[in-house]
Amino acid sequence: MGSTIKIQGARENNLKNVSLEIPKDKLIIMTGVSGSGKTSLAFDTIYAEGQRRYMESLSSYARQFLGNSEKPDVDQIDGLSPAIAIDQKTTSHNPRSTVGTVTEIYDYLRLLYARIGVPYCPEHGEPITGMTVTEMVDQVMLLAEGTKTTVLAPIALGKKGTFKDTFARLMKEGYLRVRVDGEIRLLEELEPLEKNKKHDIEVVVDRIVRRDNRSRYYDSIQTALNIGEGMAEVVTDEETLRFSSNYACNICGFTVPKLEPRLFSFNAPMGACPECKGIGTIQKVDLDLLIPNWNLSLNEGAITFYKNMTQSSNQLWQRLEAVCDHFGIDMDAPIKDLPKKQLDKILYGSQEPIQFSIYNTKGLERKYDEPIEGIVDMIERRYLETGSSWSRDWYETFLSEQECPSCHGARLNREVLAVRIGGKNIYEWTQMSVVQSIQFIDQLELTPTQRKISDLVLKEIRSRLNFLKNVGLTYLTLDRLASTLSGGESQRIRLATQIGSRLTGVMYVLDEPSIGLHQRDNDRLIETLKDMRDLGNTLIVVEHDEDTMRASDFIVDVGPGAGIHGGNIVAMGTPQEVMNNDNSITGRFLSGKEKIPVPSERRKGNGKSLQVIDATHNNLKHVNAEFPLGTLTVVTGVSGSGKSSLVTEVLTHTIQHHLGKVRTKPGQAKEVKGLEEIDKLIEISQEPIGRTPRSNPATYVGVFDDIRDLYAQTKEAKLLGFTKSQFSFNVKGGRCEACQGDGIRKISMHFLPDIYVDCDVCHGKRYNEETLQVKYRDKTIADVLEMTVEEGIEFFSSISKIRHKLQTLSDVGLSYIKLGQSATTLSGGEAQRVKLASELQKKPTGKTVFILDEPTTGLHSSDVRKLIEVLQRLVDTGNTVIVIEHNLDVIKNADYIIDIGPEGGDEGGQIVAKGTPEEIVQCPQSYTGKYLKPLLEQ
Repeated sequence: MGSTIKIQGARENNLKNVSLEIPKDKLIIMTGVSGSGKTSLAFDTIYAEGQRRYMESLSSYARQFLGNSEKPDVDQIDGLSPAIAIDQKTTSHNPRSTVGTVTEIYDYLRLLYARIGVPYCPEHGEPITGMTVTEMVDQVMLLAEGTKTTVLAPIALGKKGTFKDTFARLMKEGYLRVRVDGEIRLLEELEPLEKNKKHDIEVVVDRIVRRDNRSRYYDSIQTALNIGEGMAEVVTDEETLRFSSNYACNICGFTVPKLEPRLFSFNAPMGACPECKGIGTIQKVDLDLLIPNWNLSLNEGAITFYKNMTQSSNQLWQRLEAVCDHFGIDMDAPIKDLPKKQLDKILYGSQEPIQFSIYNTKGLERKYDEPIEGIVDMIERRYLETGSSWSRDWYETFLSEQECPSCHGARLNREVLAVRIGGKNIYEWTQMSVVQSIQFIDQLELTPTQRKISDLVLKEIRSRLNFLKNVGLTYLTLDRLASTLSGGESQRIRLATQIGSRLTGVMYVLDEPSIGLHQRDNDRLIETLKDMRDLGNTLIVVEHDEDTMRASDFIVDVGPGAGIHGGNIVAMGTPQEVMNNDNSITGRFLSGKEKIPVPSERRKGNGKSLQVIDATHNNLKHVNAEFPLGTLTVVTGVSGSGKSSLVTEVLTHTIQHHLGKVRTKPGQAKEVKGLEEIDKLIEISQEPIGRTPRSNPATYVGVFDDIRDLYAQTKEAKLLGFTKSQFSFNVKGGRCEACQGDGIRKISMHFLPDIYVDCDVCHGKRYNEETLQVKYRDKTIADVLEMTVEEGIEFFSSISKIRHKLQTLSDVGLSYIKLGQSATTLSGGEAQRVKLASELQKKPTGKTVFILDEPTTGLHSSDVRKLIEVLQRLVDTGNTVIVIEHNLDVIKNADYIIDIGPEGGDEGGQIVAKGTPEEIVQCPQSYTGKYLKPLLEQ
């Protein structure tokens, strides 16, 4: 078997017939400017071919379920190993998916709790164990010789009734005595008991004096268990020994079903909380959404639900008037001034019947005598009962997700939560962070039997937790929802799962695993990658991070430019060989010949600021933070330290709420001052710009409207009577009706991902033949959608409106993307920059705040330089830019830095340092300062 992978004639996407040879069992970095073709080489060529060959080795029966895997456009690849891709596109949006379930740690925890968990009674805190008859007799034989004992079988505990039939049956079966409410009585002398009083009744099975009479005890206890459905008692003058052969509390009879792994799953009906069905939250009416303005009165429409029916003949409004009339509620008083008792009658209804009349539109009266349902109960009931999707959407505007009142977010039922190991139930275990879990396992005290049973399972759990720790995810808790993880985090979780499988001889293809990692955690990630390589695997990593490149064995630099200017191999070899190659822009940045300059002065801002007072959201510990307006402020800190909690949850959501977005709930903080200084907030996240293939960069930035206008004004279009809508692929008229303007057809694969194929009629052009007859400078509208931004700028150079909008896309480093490229194929970083471009073309108000979350994702150092210029340009026009970022080049360009830490999770949530980059470097506790120092000294 060869020791290299040989690729000959790769032409996928923009690759220009490249041939190369890369070593096996090494850590290989593929780098280059954004859009140069490195992903085309790593994923679309090498990985795709490895995957295709593996599929071809399967039987034809298995292949029919997997769909066709297209052969990449390459002449030949030799030396391929089985390939596994770890990319960023697979964050689960399923509300049942958690870090624990994704990493399979939760499966092992379920097994652990089923095998060595001890159930406790939630009421009495007593351990519940099922005993054998032999164990019960052993315990009785420990009593002093000569002790008088009575063996009892409980048949009713705290139950009402006369029990006449029960006593008659017991006499028939030959029993003479029972103990009623603690007193032993003869059955034949018993009167029927009081019907409405709760009674405790036990049958006297045997009375024995403790001598060497083991077999008699055995028989009597066995009989008592049969009558008492697994419960028995042995009573002496001094004490009561309670026994149970079930998992049941000896005092109150609280039982736990047989312990098995599926009982601990919140996705199985037997384990899930019956109220929220294992989700942990339920949809409840949110009073802030129902009553956004508490200063209004009922007649002024304080309750949004009644807004359009106030003082009308609507029957719901008449019912509300009837409630107010009956309880003397003032409908003209501001709702905040109403006593709680009166407000509750409106919200939750009158419990007692009310006499009232309702008049229909013809004035006919109908009398009622019944309780009136409150608005809250009515919305929640109708939301569940309605069959109309329109109505459900309308009711949903008053609901928000709230913690389930039954399980309080634990997702499991009461019986499951009663099972503990080391004093913690399975939910409390998943609430611990990775580091706390490891410490908990190390300090766990088990009996020799428990230790033997759990050894293998604990070993698996500990090794998986250690992998998560090694990829820098120490701060994650196992109950964290998978949908709340960033792309980088979910990728590193999958990386940890792969290391856990300890495969060898595999080719892993990774897509920027360092995203979202602070420099400190990056070192751990590099060690992990080296461990995977040392197991005998080939790692091909698409990466821009300089530390990772320096630590690699081999670098392939694809370029030199983006799009049509890329697709060639500019340099390859060891990191040192690439540094010595002056043609390679990557090499020049690595060797320090090129660098991003530090600004000569820092802006002081406009003297005003946003102040967050006493923020306690998630792990924030009473943080007070100031964001100076008119500056470039960077919030940084190790992964999981609380940056997003402060900037996104508290600051962004509070501003959005202030600017009228009522549905966003601000994170927990006492207050945010200075909001009056802002009239617009632009949050630029890495969410996709659209979830359908119809959405593309041209439509998103609005340039496609102008292009359609232009085509509608051409001579041919006017002759044919075409309007602007003829050139839209979203409406009937000009689009191809076979694919409805998608250019592709979706083929549903049932339980597999859908596959898309080109439309047979328009061959992917999206338009019908008539529309394609219209040309501008010899190009149809379909040809324009196929142009890159760069080609578009040249083609429309004479039309300033279009050129200006395309120029903004080029300014943020997206000159290589096609105008009609489907939004679903853009990476997170690209989507974020398309959003940035669409905002750049708008006139600045000077009171705008831009908030960006890691905008350097997927950017080469040369593109980071462009991005910094764009951000500085925004600030120069009087705006405020707040960025969450780990990239040191962005950090050193900041006017003001807030460094949160010192660690992730519970150990974070405090401001470690704040000020200019020069001031941060002086702070010994700041990890950011430590890594920033060498850059400022250059």
